[in-house]
Amino acid sequence: MSKPYVVGIDIGGTNTVFGIVDARGSILATGSIKTQKYTEITDYVNALHEELSRLLAQENVTDQIAGIGIGAPNGNYFNGTIEFAPNLPWKGVIPLAQMVREKFNIPVTITNDANAAAIGEMTYGAARGVKDFIMITLGTGVGSGIVINGQMVYGHDGFAGELGHVIVRRGNGRLCGCGRTGCLEAYTSATGVARTAREFLELRNDESTLRQLPIQEITSKDVYDAAVSGDKLSQEIFEYTGTILGEAFADFIAFSSPKMIVLFGGLAKSGELIMRPIREAMEKNLLAIYKGKVKLVLSELKESDAAVLGASALGWEAS
Repeated sequence: MSKPYVVGIDIGGTNTVFGIVDARGSILATGSIKTQKYTEITDYVNALHEELSRLLAQENVTDQIAGIGIGAPNGNYFNGTIEFAPNLPWKGVIPLAQMVREKFNIPVTITNDANAAAIGEMTYGAARGVKDFIMITLGTGVGSGIVINGQMVYGHDGFAGELGHVIVRRGNGRLCGCGRTGCLEAYTSATGVARTAREFLELRNDESTLRQLPIQEITSKDVYDAAVSGDKLSQEIFEYTGTILGEAFADFIAFSSPKMIVLFGGLAKSGELIMRPIREAMEKNLLAIYKGKVKLVLSELKESDAAVLGASALGWEAS
């Protein structure tokens, strides 16, 4: 009988979360370690091995793990490496899949966090049975995973699908964390929404409840709360953000003709405040042959579980 469980590991800038998952996508148990605590990668892998081994023993499944999947910033599927990840404590190229494989003697696959989310959605979520879709993660940044004909698109080097870094404002665009200007991420991430709020407040005189907050401390959650309570300026910020996203989506559709675009992350939970302007701008800017064909849907994975589920779906691939 084949082994019934996989392990999913999600490496974030602050925490690393891991879980034991069965074929139905049920999480048997989870654990975590502090990513930032370990400045040496060998110390990190040792701590991960110790904590995960304890969890496997506790659940009595040590010999029943088919594979380990890892979702990580700048994770390279082809090489099994994390490469030059700006928010992780280890610099350069880290052969993480090999290091974890040697510790556990279990097959290991790694990819970037947005690709892991897409694979999770295809295995357990809204994209089950869908062969062509794009996953967009709207968090601190904007990530994406592109699936064509049931296959994740990795490109020749493992780094395909950086749609958050498509330039949507030429010339005088905002500086992005990647060092370029005008990227989609600089406008439509949670951070981008807060930047828009500051710009609107500084350049305009409209009344807004946001003016009661220290301008440099405004978050996307503040903008959402104000918009829901009827604040017109905050509603306009969502309109502006959703329009930029919808325009970008119309371009994305032109190159892969997906059946759906799946949205995930805190900003996606803003409901019609963000979905309506996205939908309208997308349809308005679509080439005629694509109009009315592409569904815009929210992720069906619970946010607290999504990262682990996405990574775990890679574990089946590794086995």
